[in-house]
This record gives sequence, structure tokens and C-alpha cells, in this order.
Amino acid sequence: MGLDAYLPIWKQLSWEDQRALEEAATFRNVPKGTILHNGSADCIGVLVIKSGQLRSYIVSDEGKEVTLYRLLERDICLFSAACMMSSIRFEVTIETEKDSEIWLIQQETYHTVMERSAPLANYTCQLLASRFSEVMWLMDQILFKRFNARLATFLLEESTIEGSNTLEITHERIANHMGTAREVVTRMLKYFQEENMVSLSRGGVTLTDHAKLTELSE
Repeated sequence: MGLDAYLPIWKQLSWEDQRALEEAATFRNVPKGTILHNGSADCIGVLVIKSGQLRSYIVSDEGKEVTLYRLLERDICLFSAACMMSSIRFEVTIETEKDSEIWLIQQETYHTVMERSAPLANYTCQLLASRFSEVMWLMDQILFKRFNARLATFLLEESTIEGSNTLEITHERIANHMGTAREVVTRMLKYFQEENMVSLSRGGVTLTDHAKLTELSE
């Protein structure tokens, strides 16, 4: 399947606009751990994910990371082309969490088509609104939700993404996602294990009681 299968509004675009986007798109196989975008000054273009998994996160002055959202199959990332949106200055980093296949659409072409195509402009606005909603939800979690509930929510979401109760993830990696210290994660996971909600192993966490974790997350 080509790019046309991954843009929901493709059939609403004119033939000229379809051709322009196709010619401006480069298909890439990207290995796990690759930094695709680093800050607003790095304007590489619009990312369309065919397969794999990407992570968008911010880094504090002290080097602490917080995951904003994940990008999975058929997701589209606009913040990698933030320079085409002059009113937005979002210092995000985007990396591949798994080996991924992506299209990279040149930001100049995407912006040109967006300016003359109402369907693409509306779709872009919807994507931006959706991403900002996710960021606002994250802020609400960080500011108003207790860490044990946030951690339970994170583990349940990871289980859904991976399609497994066993997560191959370190305490350090969880801390990076959640914007906290590894020691805080370790202490809470040990408490979860004492309560029989999870089982811990070297480099992994197994969810053993979804009902308890769901109740805690809510």
C-alpha cells in the first residue's frame, strides 16, 4: 500500500495535490532508537507512519524526559514540521521506539498543498487539536493525579500497545516516559508487586491483576 492508503482525506484531494504529495514523500526504513526530530529548529517534514512505533517527548533543562504521546501505524506527526506553523514553537524530540517504516513529506510541499486544499487544511487542524488535547490530558495527569494512579494507567496503556501482559521495559525507561526519577518508579513498582498487581523481573514488568490496576488508575 502506498501513501494514499494512509491519509484519510486522500480521495478528497485533487489529482494535482495527490501527485504533489506523492512526489514530495520519501519512504524510509528507520531502526529503533533513531532520533528523527530534535526541537523546533529541526524541521524535517511531516511524518506518516506505515508501521512501527515512535515516541514524542520533551526534555527539561535538568535533562528529565516526559513522553507527550506515541505514534503508531497510520498516525501522522506534524510537529516534525513545526516551522510551517509560525505560531507554534514546540520543542519536542521524536524517536523510534521500534524499527519503523515511514513516509517523510517535505514541509514546503505539504504547506503549499494545505494552503490551497480545504480538506487537507481541515484535516491538519483536526490533527493539531487532537495532539494538543493529548498534551493537556498529560498536564492534568501530572498536576492533579497521584503517581500510583499515573503509573497504573501507564502500565495498562503499554500492555494494550504491546498486546501482552509482559512488558520488556526498564524502570529507567518508565521514569523517562513519566518525567520522574527511576527510584520513584522502582519504589512504586515494588509496592505494586507486594499488592500482587505486577510481577517484576530483570528488565521487565508483568501485569498480574488488570482489575486492581484499572481500579487504581480510575
